[in-house]
Amino acid sequence: MLNPSLTAALYAASRLGSPLESMIRIDFNKLRFLVIDDNAHMRRILRTLLHGLGARDVYEAEDGAAGLEAFTHYGPDIVVTDWVMPIFDGLELTQMIRQPCANANPYVPIIMLTGHSEKKRVTAARDAGVTEFMVKPISAKALYQQVLNIVANPRPFVKTQNYFGPDRRRNVNPGYVGPERRKGGKADTIRQTGLLEKAKVAG
Repeated sequence: MLNPSLTAALYAASRLGSPLESMIRIDFNKLRFLVIDDNAHMRRILRTLLHGLGARDVYEAEDGAAGLEAFTHYGPDIVVTDWVMPIFDGLELTQMIRQPCANANPYVPIIMLTGHSEKKRVTAARDAGVTEFMVKPISAKALYQQVLNIVANPRPFVKTQNYFGPDRRRNVNPGYVGPERRKGGKADTIRQTGLLEKAKVAG
């Protein structure tokens, strides 16, 4: 198995278009993760994978309510949550976290897990403010890529009349001069520092 820091560096470099000579190395030991899933076996799998990335602070919760409490208590850098859970589900949890005035960090990256990949589900997750969407079963490679992409390529946040979350337009043409097609009217774009400064290895 590749050294986690080297794996992170190679992937981040490829995403950023950087030459390998100046590749970014990421120390996942500096990041705090919160895993929320009502399936204890799935939580164990995710914890093992995250430890394989180099993470040490991996907190767990067994449902949406416990997840919100853990989010408030631990202040994780990245949340990984299942969609279908008791009390309230992953979408409801995401909407609660994405309340700018209610939480200390409404910008936290959220990875949504689900056993379904229908377009309507992907759209619903995106519209709730989910950062990334993953379909079970989860592979080590896929989780690596999602976490590394979040750290190395943070998306700006957008605030409109009816949405607050990561910019849902992944491919924006800066030369476009036509009418604004974003739903919700005028949008404020908020750029975040992201996790790269916290997690990158100096040198």
